[in-house]
Amino acid sequence: MQKNAIWDGVTKPESLDEVQVEIRQGLATACKNYDWQNALQVLSNHQELINSTRPGGQSRFTPLHQAAHGGASVEVVRQLLELGAFKTVRDSRGRRALDIAFENSRTHLFEVLEPENKWQISADKLVLIQTRFHKVIRKRAQDLVEEHRLRLPELEPMLEYVHKRFFFAVPGMCGGFAFWLDDFSLSPRLLSESWCRVVGGSGQRHEITPGRTKLVDEGFDYGM
Repeated sequence: MQKNAIWDGVTKPESLDEVQVEIRQGLATACKNYDWQNALQVLSNHQELINSTRPGGQSRFTPLHQAAHGGASVEVVRQLLELGAFKTVRDSRGRRALDIAFENSRTHLFEVLEPENKWQISADKLVLIQTRFHKVIRKRAQDLVEEHRLRLPELEPMLEYVHKRFFFAVPGMCGGFAFWLDDFSLSPRLLSESWCRVVGGSGQRHEITPGRTKLVDEGFDYGM
C-alpha cells in the first residue's frame, strides 16, 4: 500500500489533462466490464487511482464498488484492498462495497468486505469533525472547490487505518491538504496541514475536534 492514502476528489474531466482523463476512463471502463486483469494492470502503474471514480460519472463507483457489484473473486478483492481500496467509501447513494455485495447476493464477498475499524469514534462526532474540516478547506480554496466541483474528503475511511496520513490534492492550488487522526484519549482530533507549493510560507496547520477548530501553526513551507 502506498505511504499516504489519497482522497481523490476529482469529479470533472475538465480538471484533468487528456492523458489523465484517458487513464481514468480506461480504468473505470475495465472495472465496469469486470475486466480485472486490465484494471489491476492500470492500478499497478497508477495506485493513486485505487479509490477514484469515473470523471463525469454519476454513480461514484470505485473499483471496489464495481468488484462487489460484479461478484469478483475474493482474490481480486484482496488485491484491491492491498492496493489501498477503502472499504467504507460510499457511492452517490451512500452505499459501501459491502452494501452492494448484499444487494446482489455476493455472499462469498461478505467477510472480506466487512469493515474492520481501527479507531473507535461515534458517527456523530466524526460528522462534526468532518464538517469543520470542510469549512477549513473551503476557507482556503473555496473558488477552486466550486470550479472543479470537488468531492471533499470523507473521514469514515480513515477509521480503517492506524497512523495513516491522507492527502487531498486541490487542482489549481499547486498543493492541498494532508490530514490524519491523532492519538486521543479524551476527545477525537484531526490534524490538517495545507499549503501551496509555489507560495513560500503558505503552510497552515489546524487542530480539529468535534467542538472547535484551532489554527496551531502557520507560515511554514511545503515539507511533505
